[in-house]
Amino acid sequence: MARQQSLLQWLCSLLLLACAADALKFELPSHTGAENQKKERCIRNFVSKETLVVVTAKVDGFKGDGMMVNIHIRDGIGNEYARPKDVVGDSRSVFTSHDDAYFDVCFENIQTGRAHNPSVRSVELDIDIGADAKDWSAIQATEKLKPVEAELRRIEETTTEIVQEMDYLRAREQKLRDTNESTNTRVKWFGVGTTWLLIALWSWQIMYLRAYFRSKHLI
Repeated sequence: MARQQSLLQWLCSLLLLACAADALKFELPSHTGAENQKKERCIRNFVSKETLVVVTAKVDGFKGDGMMVNIHIRDGIGNEYARPKDVVGDSRSVFTSHDDAYFDVCFENIQTGRAHNPSVRSVELDIDIGADAKDWSAIQATEKLKPVEAELRRIEETTTEIVQEMDYLRAREQKLRDTNESTNTRVKWFGVGTTWLLIALWSWQIMYLRAYFRSKHLI
């Protein structure tokens, strides 16, 4: 029994390792803050409606070093989720998405004084979505679950999210296919109508020229 439990736990850990993603690290150079020099570095992710998202950012440096890092979290349809300013150290933003849309986590490093050389800050970003964003340790303690049961719950929710995303992509593909077929039908009938219009115009020109030449006794 213990051997089976150990094997099951190993398989669950392997699946979780396959789904895991490393944090993103990058350098963020500073700028003066002028409108024509405004520079944001944005990381984009897609999220389904009413999905839990946890954005964790770790920014090095210290306040008073001549730089100020601001974070802006927003989606593509106008929803704004968080806007922490002058971030130093760890910053954690938790929100639930309002719509099926892409959301951007944007960083901006504004030079506020005489910055040290080089005038950059290092940022480490980690974005957890859905099942990965939940605190499974707290859930395990609250519901008195075994470690294997908690991992199975997490895998189940992750699988459900993958299935829902596939259903969403299939619905989008069907909608795009219907739009493409409708466009092709309209183009076809437009071509047919244009052809008959040209034939009618050609016939009218022939009849007009024949009548004109007869009136002038040319034919």
